[in-house]
Amino acid sequence: MPLVSDSSYRPPLSMPGGHLQTIIPALYRKAERVTREKERLELADGDFLDLEWHRDGRRKLVILSHGLEGDAGASYIQSMARMLSPRGWDVLAWNYRGCSEELNRLPRFYHSGATEDLSAVIEHALDVHPAEKIDLIGFSLGGNMTLKYLGERGAEVSPVLGRAVTFSVPCDLACSSRTLDTAFNREVYMRRFIKTLAEKVRRKHVLFPDDLDPKGLEKIRTFREFDNRYTAPLHGFRDAADYWERSSSRQYLSGIRIPALMVNARNDPFLGPGCFPEEEADESRYFYLESPKAGGHVGFPTKDRGAFWMGQRAIRFLEDAI
Repeated sequence: MPLVSDSSYRPPLSMPGGHLQTIIPALYRKAERVTREKERLELADGDFLDLEWHRDGRRKLVILSHGLEGDAGASYIQSMARMLSPRGWDVLAWNYRGCSEELNRLPRFYHSGATEDLSAVIEHALDVHPAEKIDLIGFSLGGNMTLKYLGERGAEVSPVLGRAVTFSVPCDLACSSRTLDTAFNREVYMRRFIKTLAEKVRRKHVLFPDDLDPKGLEKIRTFREFDNRYTAPLHGFRDAADYWERSSSRQYLSGIRIPALMVNARNDPFLGPGCFPEEEADESRYFYLESPKAGGHVGFPTKDRGAFWMGQRAIRFLEDAI
């Protein structure tokens, strides 16, 4: 019954509430870049993924997957790399299609359920790295993708895969989208996401004028509108609802066959009630759910500004402690 009932996370008194615990770390968390070795992974469909490594041929490797409109240089990715490297892990951080410095080659983007790309990264790592154990860590969208990948493959995952840790996971995408489509969230968070996604559409329209039409793009305010118009048709879904239903990881959690931890804060402004899969954790031998009362979205700030609680939590789980 892997429900972690007593979380070690405690927020600083100076930073109450999910919004502050989300926004302050996003603005002020800094981390020196650890993954400096770059590699381009060519994909079978003619596209590419840009990878970043920190490797010394160690026996353990961790693959880090970022959140929506993030990249491999995100502060939470590099903070995690900075903590794991001294503990014996090599690190591979990867950029989703269109998230590195160069726009990807195809009309399509990345999306929350694109486990074929994570699979390509893992297979490449198995081919080129001597690790005896590969662990996975995902944040937000990257957490959803990680858990969906593991659940889809079940017992067929590589025996080299060890454990997985995910933070702030919108495992029910429809529920998360509804939660973000409220007055404050729409103005603070949604506006930022739509702005950067819209800019990619405009850049892609120059290359693929028949595939992406930017007309009326400035009127889009929600994920439902954006996903209906762009994400769904570009990636083979009927509409936004079909995309959310088929790409949400919650339905795949029962299939996971390696130890996997989801840490979702109860005050996360991105997550609704459907993103706390207690029943699935209660019935699984492998899937662990930890739901601290506080933490925000990919925030989890601490009193000590130099500390990184998500790194501490990940290391404890990856080193075979609950």
